[in-house]
Amino acid sequence: MATSLKIDNMLKRRVHYLAAQRSRSPHWIMLKAIQEYVEREEARESFKQEALESWAAYKETGRHLTGQEVRTWLNTWGTNDEKAVPECHK
Repeated sequence: MATSLKIDNMLKRRVHYLAAQRSRSPHWIMLKAIQEYVEREEARESFKQEALESWAAYKETGRHLTGQEVRTWLNTWGTNDEKAVPECHK
């Protein structure tokens, strides 16, 4: 599937300059930029959906951990006294 993209002359010059600096083609630079943008936005959307699902689960069950409980648990990571995930509570 072919796709065309119209960009203004200033951006086109910037892409060409960057491509020359990186010994890459302008096509490679633009493709890489689009790939990274799509991956970042997909990750953002996934995070948002996970947060919405977590909120829905909380509203349904009331089970949660406090921020302090999570921080205390995370502070044990990488130590000799690393703790397991605390149990959620109401």
